[in-house]
Amino acid sequence: MQLRSPTPTPLPPQNTPNPVTTRRPSIIYPVNLERESQLKDNHPIIDMKGPDMTLQISFAEIGEQVERALAEDLGGAANLSNDLTAQLIDIDKQATATIVTRDNAVICGQAWVDASLKRIDPHVSIEWQVAEGELVQANTLLATISGNARALLCAERTALNFLQTLSGTATVAQQYANQLKGCATKILDTRKTIPGLRAAQKYAVATGGGQNHRFGLFDAYLIKENHIMACGGIAEAIAKAKELTPGKVIEVEVESLDELQQALDANADIIMLDNFSTEDMTLAVQRVAGKAKLEASGNVELEQLTTIAQTGVDYISSGALTKNIKAIDLSMRITL
Repeated sequence: MQLRSPTPTPLPPQNTPNPVTTRRPSIIYPVNLERESQLKDNHPIIDMKGPDMTLQISFAEIGEQVERALAEDLGGAANLSNDLTAQLIDIDKQATATIVTRDNAVICGQAWVDASLKRIDPHVSIEWQVAEGELVQANTLLATISGNARALLCAERTALNFLQTLSGTATVAQQYANQLKGCATKILDTRKTIPGLRAAQKYAVATGGGQNHRFGLFDAYLIKENHIMACGGIAEAIAKAKELTPGKVIEVEVESLDELQQALDANADIIMLDNFSTEDMTLAVQRVAGKAKLEASGNVELEQLTTIAQTGVDYISSGALTKNIKAIDLSMRITL
């Protein structure tokens, strides 16, 4: 059964406070953003849970991403008058439109579509026929739209670009999450995201049922080989991190069981097992015995997830969730 989400409300002003709403994106699906109740707050925030911290994306940030995308398409400013081809249509002409998916997909990015269309035509009406995070079949009607014809044609590509990319990300994330369904092990994303769309893609991963790793370089330590070399060793790097920023999550990448022991002795919070064999992962789980979280990483393929999870690691991280994606094939048909 298809679920209908509420009629979208215009994006709120960007100079208002940030009340936090609660959402659990680790649910496989469907994830319902309850956008109507969120948007009653002046400046809502979507929470995305991960092992390191709570990541957040605000509707103001969505508006900023949309503004940049429209400006890119319209010669530097999100101005309808800059669309040369749209000017062929009478300025007062009204139109209706439908968005249909040609692929099976987890639908994600409705807020970006709403923002794109409303930025060009504040009076546009958008009625979603499916819920955010819903898994739909090919040829499903996703939304019906009515508004100014010029504006619909102008914002069409920007709106669909966001929807096809974020739905593609959420679809891959759900495939990975479903492979781990019933396991204690959780799938994590990485920083291998499309430039400028990290928050959006991490949101899409959460919508698809995955969990988020650290957002960037600023919010958690991830000590890798070059950091270890520069600091003089694993213990030295961890000690320095604890001295500089007490309380921050410290993760260390290790390449052997010997390095694992060094990280464990230095009280790392999370230890990343880089390209470990499943046999060594099992030994690592036994050796750590719950004293730290363990994350398996390194060219992880979908077919390997169950085998890796059976070793007992806490997390599996994969860049494939955000970089090995296929944009969903969407169609927007407009009727005058």
